[in-house]
Amino acid sequence: MAILNPILSKRWENFKKIRRGYYSLIILIVTYLVALGAELWVNNKPLVVYYQGTYYYPVFFFYSGETFGEDYIAEAQYKEIRDRPAFKDNPDNVMLFPFIPYGYNESDDNLNASPPTVPDSRHWLGTDDRGRDLLTRLIYGYRVSLSFALVVLVLSTIVGVAIGAVQGYCAGVLDLICQRVIEVVSALPFLYLLILLASIFDPSITLLVIIFCAFRWIGLSYFMRAEFLRGRKIEYVEAARSIGVSRVGIMARHILPNTITPIITLAPFSVAASIGLLSSLDFLGFGVPAPTASWGEILSQAHANLTSYHLSVFPLICLFITLLLVSFVGEAVREAFDPKAYFRYKG
Repeated sequence: MAILNPILSKRWENFKKIRRGYYSLIILIVTYLVALGAELWVNNKPLVVYYQGTYYYPVFFFYSGETFGEDYIAEAQYKEIRDRPAFKDNPDNVMLFPFIPYGYNESDDNLNASPPTVPDSRHWLGTDDRGRDLLTRLIYGYRVSLSFALVVLVLSTIVGVAIGAVQGYCAGVLDLICQRVIEVVSALPFLYLLILLASIFDPSITLLVIIFCAFRWIGLSYFMRAEFLRGRKIEYVEAARSIGVSRVGIMARHILPNTITPIITLAPFSVAASIGLLSSLDFLGFGVPAPTASWGEILSQAHANLTSYHLSVFPLICLFITLLLVSFVGEAVREAFDPKAYFRYKG
């Protein structure tokens, strides 16, 4: 790749030659992009409504019930409107729903049995204990899990790099004080403390991101501190310092670009850890607030409905495959960035 320096370009080529990791990365990217656009193909709102000579696009815009002749100003209940004689009797009226016509928090009132129901022709993976389509919940749960992990990764990386860089470059008393503080923070039981804070404050995804980021940066800061301690004594850094380049300029332009390996190699494993921890918290009831779709929340339902096999089998399969793919990417990145593997892959 032309935008990368020769070393990174070679490592990228090495990574592409590790087929298991490369294809896993492609699968994760494609499925995540598809999940980001889930409203377009998994939704209880129609994509297009043609009513009395006018087109409406409920997926993108809000329309009240009054727009379609109802007597309420809340959001239109499109499936009820579709089934009313006033809509059906006019052959020109059209309502086009997505491929999977269920919302992630929509309960199906027309089930043949009490929820949770097993897979059938209408709900391919069954429903949960509230009659919500399980496939829809799994798709939206995948988006929530991966988005959460990526946000935590970005924020914790920024914090870890900043703190580790300042420690390593400045060294001395500042480094000593920071290290003692980090040792105290890292000794705290992360999961128990997270559960405690989640039970005290009102649950929200933002709160979980803040709590996760408060701890996830520590491991990366150790690596960055070591890299900057080493880099501050290199000749070109000394030369930049001698001509008056500022500390921030030296750290950002001369040392940081050469310390990218720990950041990249740790990223996939950080994503996998965040997904697993979020699912654990959701299972325990301290994760994302209801009615947000979550794999851990579905597994919690499975614990309360042991005879409903689909509530445990399908979320576990999704969780296993996702973590497996992320692990494959992590192993491939680590191997591609291994200095001993620099010239291992020929061709």
